[in-house]
Amino acid sequence: MPATGAKPAGAIDEASAAQSVQQMFNTIAPRYDLLNHLLSANIDRLWWNRTARRFRATLARPDAAILDICCGTGDMTLALLRHRPASARPILAADFAHAMLSRGAQKFAHRGAVALEADALHLPLRSASLDLIVTAFGFRNLANYEAGLREFHRVLKPGGQLGILDFSEPGGLIGKAYAVYFRRVLPAIGRLICGAEGPYAYLPSSVGSFPPPPQMLHLMQSVGYAQCEWQPYTFGIAGLYSAQRPE
Repeated sequence: MPATGAKPAGAIDEASAAQSVQQMFNTIAPRYDLLNHLLSANIDRLWWNRTARRFRATLARPDAAILDICCGTGDMTLALLRHRPASARPILAADFAHAMLSRGAQKFAHRGAVALEADALHLPLRSASLDLIVTAFGFRNLANYEAGLREFHRVLKPGGQLGILDFSEPGGLIGKAYAVYFRRVLPAIGRLICGAEGPYAYLPSSVGSFPPPPQMLHLMQSVGYAQCEWQPYTFGIAGLYSAQRPE
């Protein structure tokens, strides 16, 4: 059966799944940046910057309304800001994990972004109000993927763009080697540094249950998006889904 959304251990429904994810990220917030950069060997910085470049034409428009949803500690927001004019409309950087958002706000304060504590499935924004929505490594944690796509579609303007950067499972020998690292080494390092078992056991589990690119693209199309594409990054370890709300 196709995955409908994130399912942390112990979650029995969408509400408990969302609560578990929120609590998990609030717990690991103090060590989140250190672990991210360490476990990815800083390749995550390349992924954020490459994603931002994909949308540089929209980012260059001073009046463009832009949302970085599930912004975490703000690294994707900072990558987007590098392509914004000095006098541009502020980027909205939103997350529902308060501890993560607080750390992000410290990074992008006075740099052209505004922090917004909000749930990706219930955005406090007007319909057809945004030119661009970007999310980096957060969409996979939503309790309902289709509901998330529909909510993004609602707040995008006709012609507005969507970018979803997230992990995937590469195939071939690289995929097999990466699977060993991802399922065994990464959780052990995460547990050692973070001092908690759950979060870094959840990560490989969440990637394994996330829809593969063909299924994800089909879901995006079924919700009503056009020009749906997937661009693999670093042998398919991660990739960017891009789409547009039709004019």
